[in-house]
Amino acid sequence: MTSLAGNAALTQNHFELFSLPISFTVDRQQLSANFRALQQSVHPDRYANASAQEKRLSVQRAAQINEAHQVLKSPQRRARYIIELQGVVFDDQANPVMEPMFLMQQMELREALADVKSKADPESELDKILAALKTAKKDILDKLAEQLNTPATADLDKASLLMHELQFLDKLQSESEVIEEELMDSL
Repeated sequence: MTSLAGNAALTQNHFELFSLPISFTVDRQQLSANFRALQQSVHPDRYANASAQEKRLSVQRAAQINEAHQVLKSPQRRARYIIELQGVVFDDQANPVMEPMFLMQQMELREALADVKSKADPESELDKILAALKTAKKDILDKLAEQLNTPATADLDKASLLMHELQFLDKLQSESEVIEEELMDSL
């Protein structure tokens, strides 16, 4: 049985835990392989005859592994985590000064979303909005990758602003999905 004391401390960052470099771009196959190996190392069956302390450490370690995996497999959560690792406190409630072009895009998408139900083919209009949101989110994720693949040289203010933009788009996507459900229910 592998000793939990031999494993790295519970204070490792998520990238260290998974033996990955701190970077926005993550090798998904390596992440999955490391996740499986880490899960096996702390599986409760391995600690069935262990002391109460080792069992407790196993449960804590399993929770840490699961949380780290959730963060690292999500581009948005991974970006936020990298920013926070660099010492920036990310405030979800902050109202940063957004780029005028981004704000215009938001207004146009919101207006289109508000008018979607009155269109002759609302499903088609909503599909266009969802496609525009998908494209905008991909663009932001690409910009985040540029900023955060080498966190030591990243413009963290820019990366934080991009995260806020992504939050705006996520909110708009959620609103779009609610309208999509309403349209489906009305059929």
